Amino acid sequence: MQRPIVLLIVAVLGWYAYTKYQDSAKPQSLTTGQGQSVKSSSSKLLQSEPSNSSPFRCDGRTYCSQMTSCAEATYFLKNCPGTKMDGNNDGIPCESQWCK
Repeated sequence: MQRPIVLLIVAVLGWYAYTKYQDSAKPQSLTTGQGQSVKSSSSKLLQSEPSNSSPFRCDGRTYCSQMTSCAEATYFLKNCPGTKMDGNNDGIPCESQWCK
């Protein structure tokens, strides 16, 4: 009689863990300051921006050490999500490496 109860408990715990995993794997919706909803997912970082006038594209790079110029770092800061190039939030990226 104990074996079916143990199997039932393991099945319930497995189901619970699976549903939690599925919830965390779904893209989350973020709201911008203008009240617009933005879907976020890691695949968005790997897609290029639709801008034809710039030689740069969002490709997942986020740090100053991955940039090759101030212009590139500025483009990434303004157009690509998740960048970590403006530590003091003054709008100028990579001040110690590229944008002096």
